[in-house]
Amino acid sequence: MVTKQFTGSPDDADLRRADSLAREIFSDVANKWALLIIEALGDRTLRFIELRNDVEGISHKMLTQNLRMLERYGLVERKVYPTVPPRVEYTLTEPGRALRATVDGMCGWTHRYLGHIEAARRRFDA
Repeated sequence: MVTKQFTGSPDDADLRRADSLAREIFSDVANKWALLIIEALGDRTLRFIELRNDVEGISHKMLTQNLRMLERYGLVERKVYPTVPPRVEYTLTEPGRALRATVDGMCGWTHRYLGHIEAARRRFDA
C-alpha cells in the first residue's frame, strides 16, 4: 500500500489539493462504514460480532477492512485477549472520540433536515 508521508508542509493539510495527505485521510475516514462504526463504538468497547450487529448491513469483509483502516489511523484501538477462541475488542482512541463529535453533529444534521431533504428529492425527481 502506497500512502503519502507527512512532510510538515502546509500542502499536506490542503484538502483542495489532489495530492495532499489530508485528502487521502479524509477520503478513507469519511466513508459510510467508517462513520457508522465510529458512531456505533461511541464510548463503548465492543467485540467484532457486537459491532457487526450494531452496524446493520455491513459485511464481515467491510467491517474488517474498515476496522483495520481506523486502527491504522489511530482512531480505533484493538485489544486481543489470549483465550480460545481469541477475544478481540475495539474501542475509540482519543482522536477517534474527537472525530465522533463531528460524526454526532452529522447525525444530528441528518435528523434535523431529513424531512427537508426528502421533500427536495421528491421535487427534483418529479
